[in-house]
Amino acid sequence: MTAHTRALVLFSGGQDSTTCLADALHRFEHVETLGFDYGQRHRVELDVRTTVLSEIRRQFPHWAPRLGDDHLLDVGVLGELSDTSLTRDTAIRMEASGLPNTFVPGRNLLFLTLAAALAYRRSLSVLVTGVCETDYSGYPDCRDDTMKAMQVALSLGMDTRLRIDTPLMWIDKAATWRMAHALGGQALVDLIVEHSHTCYLGDRTHRHAWGYGCGECPACHLRAQGWVAYQAQR
Repeated sequence: MTAHTRALVLFSGGQDSTTCLADALHRFEHVETLGFDYGQRHRVELDVRTTVLSEIRRQFPHWAPRLGDDHLLDVGVLGELSDTSLTRDTAIRMEASGLPNTFVPGRNLLFLTLAAALAYRRSLSVLVTGVCETDYSGYPDCRDDTMKAMQVALSLGMDTRLRIDTPLMWIDKAATWRMAHALGGQALVDLIVEHSHTCYLGDRTHRHAWGYGCGECPACHLRAQGWVAYQAQR
């Protein structure tokens, strides 16, 4: 049986993936990170992710030896295939399907497939992703059933025992803030507030108690509501 001690975190530089990275550094002996450039409007996340990695190394020296290489893949073809408000300059709205037009079809499926290929080459047996079906926008590729199906398919297709780890699957955003505090104290919470990026519009000019963002898009609403609930429970 594969010893699950080496992990690859799908790391966008947002609140969720930063919390997942901290959790992975707490639990695994070796951790690498992977980001994707798919022509997203909020491309600023690709800039902040390097800052977050640098700050984690600096502020948490006990984690630094476990934090390995960072990887960035160009998957611009996803942006070419997608007609969504994350890849086009269009207003965010609900579609007839009941999903917001921020849904990029196949995004997480493609991300996990590419992550599995990289993990295979790097001898990393765990894929860590911040997907969640508790506080989310209803994306079908964030659901637990999807993750379980992908784990089976990728393990069979790679002929190796891969595990997809989803530490945020059953918790809300308030619990995600609490998880960050439990892992790294106020220092990690402050790092996430100041340096991570979640806003779909890529807004780094408006500073709120919970961090930077437009304050209006679905991602900002979830992050802000979680912050308020987290503060109320402290």
